[in-house]
Amino acid sequence: MKKPPKSKAVRPVNISGTSADRMFMTRGRRGVLRNLCADLLKIRWSDESGASRRELATLEDISPTGACLKVEKAIPVGTTLTILYPSGSYQGQVRHCDPQMEWYFIGVEFSPGYRWSKDQFEPAHLLQFRFRTGKAAKAKAPKSVH
Repeated sequence: MKKPPKSKAVRPVNISGTSADRMFMTRGRRGVLRNLCADLLKIRWSDESGASRRELATLEDISPTGACLKVEKAIPVGTTLTILYPSGSYQGQVRHCDPQMEWYFIGVEFSPGYRWSKDQFEPAHLLQFRFRTGKAAKAKAPKSVH
């Protein structure tokens, strides 16, 4: 008698029905150029009870006005957090927090007075390829020829 095949546990990759790239890489984006990158940075914030929290985060992309970070625990929208880089820090507010597998992607909008520049901080793996999202992408989209 043959044994039935072992069933493999299947985890849903995307339960929303939308493209993962479109859903997680463009949600809540402002119409600014984003620089794809990868770097491991420390972040800190205060949770709902006021307790100070620290975590390592993977920097996924960055622009003059914000960044996308991959973190292990959800951080509530509206939370003020600090992103620490080797010679300084950026402060901003969480604008979205999206689960993906065992991680969360958070979008951070930098607070007034905080702007990223390559001269100030260059992530370890900064790709010069840039992509536009939102209004900026539509404004620069090529016109169709009939």
